[in-house]
Formats: sequence, structure tokens, C-alpha cells
Amino acid sequence: LGIQGLLARRPRQLSGGQRQRVALGRAIVRNPRVFLFDEPLSNLDAALRVQMRVELKRLHERLETTAIYVTHDQVEAMTLGDRVVVMKDGVVQQVGEPLELYGRPLNRFVAGFIGSPAMNFAEVAIAEANGVLWADARGLRVKVPPARIETLRRYAGSRVILGVRPEALRMASAADPAEYAFDSTAEVVEPLGSEILLNVRAGPHALVARVDPSTRLKVHETVRLAFDPERLHFFDTASGAAI
Repeated sequence: LGIQGLLARRPRQLSGGQRQRVALGRAIVRNPRVFLFDEPLSNLDAALRVQMRVELKRLHERLETTAIYVTHDQVEAMTLGDRVVVMKDGVVQQVGEPLELYGRPLNRFVAGFIGSPAMNFAEVAIAEANGVLWADARGLRVKVPPARIETLRRYAGSRVILGVRPEALRMASAADPAEYAFDSTAEVVEPLGSEILLNVRAGPHALVARVDPSTRLKVHETVRLAFDPERLHFFDTASGAAI
């Protein structure tokens, strides 16, 4: 817990983060049947939070004790949880393994909560032309993938919410079909070393794409992006439920 240097101090001499680590130690030495954690890392600085997250994971595997861990940090939920319960206003939205929630969210709330940066959303109209089903919005037009045609055909003439994660958007190449590519304007370029977060605008839609760090981009430059058709999500406009 990194508290060896604190053992001779009085409680009033400890910072909030140090007190939190001492509280974790008090819980651990009791050897409980179940740990109840209520945002135990919230008062720690960013570097220590990452370190403690790893230590908690190791501790859990070593003690093999069930832990119920409450957090508003979805990174903590994804990295620490064997099963995750996503709640909104006290109501359970979905229960499952972390990657299940990430890949198959049951509704728009779960889709937007799990993943960082958050999933992009755009309201689109489902229209059929010459036997082809399209999700159409001003500035965006994407062909409905074959695997989704049957479920979305009943929404023809209606509007739904299209969801796409930043990692499901890429710089378009000549190999990308035109029906899954679109033009946009770069608004903000965020180089993070291992990747670039590219904030673009396509018509009225603000989107974030996660692109290769070697990509050279300038603000206000026209950027052609492509969807990964296998990773598109659709949600009912009224209920927010996944389609």
C-alpha cells in the first residue's frame, strides 16, 4: 500500500490519500469474507491511482476474496471487475463481463458510459433505395451492414441512433468501400504518443476518431474517415435500447 513511511505518524498528520490507503490496510488485515469498496482510489493522484489499481488486482488474485467495488470511473470498472453492474439512477442497466458490456451494450447509456473516449452518437434516418438499406444523416451516410439489415428493415422511414466507437473509425484508404467512408473537417488534434485522438466535424456531427500516431494532420484540414462496418451500433431513438 506504500505506507511504510507513515507508520509512525498520527492520523491527523496524514493527507486524504494517505488515510485512504491506511483504511485499505485496515480492511485487508481483518481477512473478511467480502470486501466492500466505495471509491477507494478517488482521493489519490493520477499516478498513484494507476499503481493502486494494479496492487488491488494482485491482492484480489492472491486473497481470492469476493469484492464489491463501487466506482464512477469506468476504467477502474473495466480493469478490476470480473463482472460489472452498470447502474443509472439506482436502476441496473446491464450486468456482464467487461468486454461484453463494451462490445454488446444493451442500451445507449451503457454504450456511452463504457469506453474512453466515449462512443460517438448521431441520429440517422433509415432509408431503402434500390434494395439497399442506408443510415442517412446530414454529413453522414453509411450503408447498413448485411448482418444488420433484417433487424433494421422494420425501421425504414424512421430515425434511429447510430453509435460508433472512436477505435472503429480510421483514416480512409483506397481499399475502403465508398459506402463506409465520409469527409470531415479536423477541429482538434490530440497527440497522446501511442495514438492521436482526432476530433472532427461531419455536417452538424462532432465525432472523435482514434488514429495512428504517425498520421500528420492539421486543424481545419479535410479528413476522409472510414467506419468499420462490423462495429456499428444502432439504438432505438425513444427507448435507447440496442437494436
